[in-house]
Amino acid sequence: MQLSTTPTLEGQPIRQYLGVVTGEAIIGANILKDMFASIRNVVGGRAGAYERSLADARKVAMEEMEEQAQRLGANAIVGIDIDYEVLGNDNGMLMVCVSGTAVVTA
Repeated sequence: MQLSTTPTLEGQPIRQYLGVVTGEAIIGANILKDMFASIRNVVGGRAGAYERSLADARKVAMEEMEEQAQRLGANAIVGIDIDYEVLGNDNGMLMVCVSGTAVVTA
């Protein structure tokens, strides 16, 4: 399955548009990660635990979207958009949403 944020794939004409496909993943941010992220914010650097969590959530959401496209008979997804949101009363959850258009290319 080819994945692209662009609306077309160079050299591969789109023969059929099959519809919008999506994937979502929600992850909870635990207290230990929050503590280490707070320390990093004070001393500088990157919050590795959050980065890994976001990468994992993005992977899950993308896989869900691909599975949906495969069920429709697509061989590519174009126009992919990735969004990140913070959820919950205490902002304790992270959500990754991906969407795109499932297509059949020549």
